[in-house]
Amino acid sequence: MDLTGIGLYTLKEAERLTGADAREVSRWLFGYTSKEGAKPPLWTTQLAELDQKVIGFRDLLELRVVKAFRNHNVSLRVIRAAIENAKAIFGSDYPFTANRFLTDGKSVFYEALRDHGELELTDLVRRQLVFEHIVRPELYAGIEFTAEGHAKRWFPLKQSHAVVLDPEVSFGKPVLSEYGIRTDLIVETYKAEKSKKMAASLYSIPLSAVDAAIRYERLVA
Repeated sequence: MDLTGIGLYTLKEAERLTGADAREVSRWLFGYTSKEGAKPPLWTTQLAELDQKVIGFRDLLELRVVKAFRNHNVSLRVIRAAIENAKAIFGSDYPFTANRFLTDGKSVFYEALRDHGELELTDLVRRQLVFEHIVRPELYAGIEFTAEGHAKRWFPLKQSHAVVLDPEVSFGKPVLSEYGIRTDLIVETYKAEKSKKMAASLYSIPLSAVDAAIRYERLVA
């Protein structure tokens, strides 16, 4: 399978980059069995045909939104319903990170709550607050979209383009956007050499680039 433009992340990498526990990621994206029977994944991942629990770039960004919903105690059945509704409306297999979801997702969320929501979320004021706390501009900040409105790459540092996750570069691993060097490798070198100047010299990059790599790796540690 050609992974160019898809990205490749293990469950542990997904955990580090999104804050979602690897066990949660496995349940959400690969299904699980409960007392009620087998539960399917929330969606078919980009790398579903591989015989491994790995995901692609767009899976990773969708996962960030799922994690935000779960942080606000939105149930998986509501999330699943919202995904299916949004797929139909937006014409996308990855609707949570279609740029339309930021503006048009509220009605999708309300419909999912109406059909599958818990009592504590059916109050209009409550559900509006939940949605606006989850699907907020900050969650989508740094995502660059294609002309069709699909997530293309992600700059995770606030107000900075120093670091990027781009499925066209290093399988979507975080890299210095100007140099294409993985941030984790730079930080490993810095720790081994105990010198930012040495790390900068070895990779032929400025100290500011080393600082950006360190800042990002600390953020996701």
